[in-house]
Amino acid sequence: MERIWLKQYPPGVPADIEPTQYSSLVDLLEESFSKFADRKAFICMDKSISYRDLDQMSVALAAYLQGRGLQRGARVALMMPNVLQYPVATAAVLRAGFAVVNVNPLYTPRELEHQLKDSGAEAIIVLENFAHTVEQVIAKTQVKHVIVASMGDLLGFKGVIVNLVVRRVKKMVPAWSLPGAVSFNDALSAGRGATFNKPKLSPGDVAFLQYTGGTTGVSKGATLLHRNIVANVLQNDAWLQPAIVAPPHVDQLMIVCALPLYHIFALTACYLLAVRAGGCNLLIPNPRDIAGFVKELAKYQVNSFPAVNTLYNGLMHHPDFKKLDFSKLKISNGGGMAVQRPVAEQWKEVTGCFIAEGYGLSETSPTLTCNPATTTEFSGSIGIPVPSTWISIRDDDGNELPLGQPGEICAKGPQVMSGYWNRPDETAKVMTADGYFRTGDIGVMDETGYTKIVDRKKDMILVSGFNVYPNEIEEVIASHPGVLECAVIGIPDSKSGEAVKAFLVKKDPNLTAEAVIKFCQEQLTGYKVPKQIEFRTDLPKTNVGKILRRQLRDEKKAEAA
Repeated sequence: MERIWLKQYPPGVPADIEPTQYSSLVDLLEESFSKFADRKAFICMDKSISYRDLDQMSVALAAYLQGRGLQRGARVALMMPNVLQYPVATAAVLRAGFAVVNVNPLYTPRELEHQLKDSGAEAIIVLENFAHTVEQVIAKTQVKHVIVASMGDLLGFKGVIVNLVVRRVKKMVPAWSLPGAVSFNDALSAGRGATFNKPKLSPGDVAFLQYTGGTTGVSKGATLLHRNIVANVLQNDAWLQPAIVAPPHVDQLMIVCALPLYHIFALTACYLLAVRAGGCNLLIPNPRDIAGFVKELAKYQVNSFPAVNTLYNGLMHHPDFKKLDFSKLKISNGGGMAVQRPVAEQWKEVTGCFIAEGYGLSETSPTLTCNPATTTEFSGSIGIPVPSTWISIRDDDGNELPLGQPGEICAKGPQVMSGYWNRPDETAKVMTADGYFRTGDIGVMDETGYTKIVDRKKDMILVSGFNVYPNEIEEVIASHPGVLECAVIGIPDSKSGEAVKAFLVKKDPNLTAEAVIKFCQEQLTGYKVPKQIEFRTDLPKTNVGKILRRQLRDEKKAEAA
């Protein structure tokens, strides 16, 4: 279709970007390492590392990894929250010629085992707080090399104190045993004395495997090539330039990185975008500690604040948040889940900055659309396509629909994944004959090119920006000996946008909701665990016996109305 949205572009934003200016993401990173060598790149718990530090440490770690006998293209899993080791490890894996497999550190052994086995990861870098999970599954995977980091690594003398508090006082490090594991600092030391062989990378090499849930309940790896990530970094950079160059002037862009770096939103919109711009990421390891988060914000004048609706909302309910100085805040980007109008309006009132809502998926690196960074009002839409991106609203047969009619949001652009890792059948299901990716979301585009999401075609549940797939939860619940049948849906939740609700038919009449929740907590990451359990004598089904989740959702909507 004609790109009608280009008329809405702010001055200075190009219709297209040129991702081929870099042969790989590593070229982009190394350009910034050299160009901004003396600038701070990351700050965490008052400790900063410069671009020069990041360059030198990532080369050392890359040399160490190469010395383990891994072949080009090998997958290396990273299982860490937002700590300084994460950006170092990411750059090291990419520079060594390997692919990063991002892992949620809160995964249960069951979830971790699937991801390690599916990706074929041969090495893992894990924060010691989560090493006990790796210990439980490593024998069932191809992982042969383990690097264990501690909170105090890279923090100097303060790190000794941090490690003491984390290990002894707060008891946040469960006992673990991984024979042959090497400490992060020892790997760095060994790498400094080793030879680094710089590989010649191409745009078509795999950079990241970003795992997302599947409608079959099986988590799939979105294969993001170097060219996909480079494209989205350049798209985001071009899109934000009008806000970045607008007054007030700042010497260096300071980005708040509270979203987890293992999630594609923060990986691209915080880490990589800041590196491209020579900016500094303020890493927040535990954003759930709102009081501690507010204290960190009080130390700096931040310029860019990407977040999800729940995080914006949580911060504004802290009594000290309104005391912070936001005079240099230029950009607030909302993604991962719908931004609620009351939250956006209150954020503007407190900070003076509007939230520009955007939209994307793990499969699209992630950004597809966004409201202009210089927006002066809340639109309630997901904005317009970023440069070099096409959005098409289509019916179930793949036909483009007229403006104003709801249909599936389909997207095409250089940021769209090459496919799901080793799953051509699943890839075929989400790609149209003319190369568009089917997002599974239902939207309406108006005559100006702005799109609003009106429904979700999939049964996916969105909890605080994280995808939750009912089949995975149902599979876990159904394995409980006291359950006969179950169905899972999403229900509205004031804090997380949506929450998981499970409907069960008992096999054991003595089964309790508490027992089901406890069982789920042992098998699932916290955000996937049902918040509500409802027991029924039967569940609605089609004439062939398929459980009708939509009917359950409609019933709950009717009750709420």
